[in-house]
Amino acid sequence: MGSFGSLLDGFGTALSPLNLMWAALGVLLGTAIGVLPGIGPAMAVALLLPVTYGLDPTAAFIMFAGIYYGGMFGGSTTSILLNTPGESAAVIAAIEGNPMAKSGRGSQALAAAAIGHFAGGMIGTVLLVLLAPTVAKLAVDIGAPDYFAIMVLAFVAVTSVLGASRVRGFASLLIGLTLGLVGLDQMTGQQRLTFGSLQLADGIDVVIVAVGLFAIGEALWVAAHLRRGSGTAVPVGRPWLGRAELRRTWKPWLRGPLIGFPFGAIPAGGAEIPTFLSYVTEKRLSRHRKEFGKGAIEGVAGPESAASASAAGTLVAMLTLGLPTTAVAAVMLAAFQQYGIQPGPLLFEREPDLVWGLIASLFIGMVMLLVLNLPLAPVWARLLRIPRPYLYAGILFFAAVGAYAVGGEPVDVVILLLIGLVGLMMRRYGLPVLPAIIGAILGPAAEQQLRRALQISDGSLTGLVNTPFSVTVYGVMALLLAWPLLRRLRR
Repeated sequence: MGSFGSLLDGFGTALSPLNLMWAALGVLLGTAIGVLPGIGPAMAVALLLPVTYGLDPTAAFIMFAGIYYGGMFGGSTTSILLNTPGESAAVIAAIEGNPMAKSGRGSQALAAAAIGHFAGGMIGTVLLVLLAPTVAKLAVDIGAPDYFAIMVLAFVAVTSVLGASRVRGFASLLIGLTLGLVGLDQMTGQQRLTFGSLQLADGIDVVIVAVGLFAIGEALWVAAHLRRGSGTAVPVGRPWLGRAELRRTWKPWLRGPLIGFPFGAIPAGGAEIPTFLSYVTEKRLSRHRKEFGKGAIEGVAGPESAASASAAGTLVAMLTLGLPTTAVAAVMLAAFQQYGIQPGPLLFEREPDLVWGLIASLFIGMVMLLVLNLPLAPVWARLLRIPRPYLYAGILFFAAVGAYAVGGEPVDVVILLLIGLVGLMMRRYGLPVLPAIIGAILGPAAEQQLRRALQISDGSLTGLVNTPFSVTVYGVMALLLAWPLLRRLRR
């Protein structure tokens, strides 16, 4: 009852005209930024930190939260329509959403993503209100072996369900892990795969890897086959979901938050892991498995719902522990410090107006985003009517601008083009792109957790399986690997 009363007070704060204006500005900015490939919500919040210094802290964080959720909404738009993720949480949407768009169902894919974000965000925020102390306590108890097991599960899951063969999936994962090794060793300080270049000492930013493999690789692939294509306009499709589509999507919308919210509260890669695991789950449970890879709507609805719920889980860890589990949360933590506020268990007592106003604004922002995105679904889908030479020239331009904006170094644009060539060759030889992305994102973190676990156990491999949680995860992993063989034996 205490949380409910505090939430009502938070609505009183969030519904003030000024805070409503900041929430609307945040969701508009976030959606626009998410649509642009390479410019994610973390960068937007970082750029706005100096601008918001004179604002009231509550207003600033309401706007930041709107940018966070809006970036996820917008990021799925370019993933679905152009096979170009606007930010890393939208990577999975390209796998099923883009084939749907190419077959004339772009509006349905966008609607499924928008409603999925709304459902996941609402359920995740309700869980944030009800379960924040419990989830925070569980997150504290999870150690290095558990983190490593979760990441290995993500590696195995994503390589076992994508591509023409597992060998190609693991080959793609190896490419991503290699890209993640570039830079300085976090523990010894030794340079790895930098070839003597100081610009590579900090590693290759994940945004550059994702945009290079997806956007540049896709643009080069289309350019290589442009003359062979028909060049006809792709039909936009209906801007709503029919009964059959609703029957296929309502369960993924509800399952997504159950995967996304817990993973958002632990530092294991943000929204990337739960979206991948949600995709794997929907493929296993769907009656339309043959459609996966060709435009299955469940593969859009579930992961997008999980991504939105994971954002609420991220706020649990940040507000109750001061633990940033994503890049956006890290920048928001810097914003708290800018205002002289320390997130943690006492934050709910010392700054109740800020915390509960922020949580209440999430509900308001979700409604704003749904109202904004659903009517615009057919408008966004009309992007596919632009002639492909102009469309992909624009993608190349925005991808290069986004890569340059990451570090302000011209060498980043060169690296982007080289990674784009890698993406082109992967498409040429049938290697799935997604395992490479997850390898680059989670590879460095998995290495760090592996080393920590081995240090704790004095180098003994038993230190990787010395907790019930890690044993359970490895059991799930073994089942995932053995399931195709067991199914063959049963037949």
